[in-house]
Formats: sequence, C-alpha cells, structure tokens
Amino acid sequence: MIQLYLIRHGIAEEPGEAWPDDSRRPLTDEGMARLRKVARGLAHLGVKMDVLLTSPMVRARQTADIIASGLDPRPHIATIDSLAAGASVTGVFADLEKHAKRTSVGLVGHEPNIGELMGRLLGSKREFGFKKGAVCRIDVDALPPAARGELRWFLPPKVLRNIR
Repeated sequence: MIQLYLIRHGIAEEPGEAWPDDSRRPLTDEGMARLRKVARGLAHLGVKMDVLLTSPMVRARQTADIIASGLDPRPHIATIDSLAAGASVTGVFADLEKHAKRTSVGLVGHEPNIGELMGRLLGSKREFGFKKGAVCRIDVDALPPAARGELRWFLPPKVLRNIR
C-alpha cells in the first residue's frame, strides 16, 4: 500500500498587474503562517512522506517547502511540470510511475487539477473541491495506481491548523 497526500497550495497573492506572470505569484504572509500550522497538524497526525512532488509555480514550491520543513524526517522535494496549473492528470500518473518504490508520496498542486486528480484516484468522474491548504490521504495499491484508491481522510486547512 502506498499513501498519497494531495495538497493544494496556500493563500497566494491576488493575480493582477503586480504579478503579470502567474507562475511567479507567491504565497502571502498569512498564507505562509497558516501553512506552518497545517504542517504542525500533519506532523501531529504522524504524517511522513518519502518525497514531496510539487508544481513548479512559486506558490506551490513555497507550500512544499513549508510542509516539508514541518515533517520529521523532512522529505525530499522534487518539482514536476505535470502538477503545474492547467496540466493534465495523465502526466501526473506518468510521473508517479517514477516513484513506484516509494511508500508515501505528497503532491502539491492547484485547483481544479488537484481535485480532478483526487477524483481519478478514487474512480470518480467528479472533481473534488480543495480549499487552499487542504490535504487528503488516499491509499493506493501501486504507483501508478492500477485500481481505485481508498480515501482515508480529507481535511480542510482550518481543521489541520487546530490539531494540537
């Protein structure tokens, strides 16, 4: 069994004139502070990851750095283009195949992609809505998954921030 942790990036700066290149839009100070609390909640739940795969977009990479720094041991972080906003879920499955020997993998991405990925992993045609900073755990039999995964939990960021 492999544990997959799907994570939506934290609160980022608003798109607009200040950030004409959306890929460079960073987390806000509040977004970073909230994610540190989410990371503490994950650590308290005993979450461990062998590797944390992230979108190359700045806000996702910052999210991965904050989550990884809150876990013990700290997972290796790898950037994969298949998690970028607007990328295809099929690409994520191809990238997961490269981590077939792992037992616990985190993925940091964007909406609606991360919600679509959750749906595909659960055998649903439906997308699931992720709040910024939300995390779910889905257990699968192999990477890439050969069968429908099992949803173990899906927690909004407010719940994770309040776990002590």
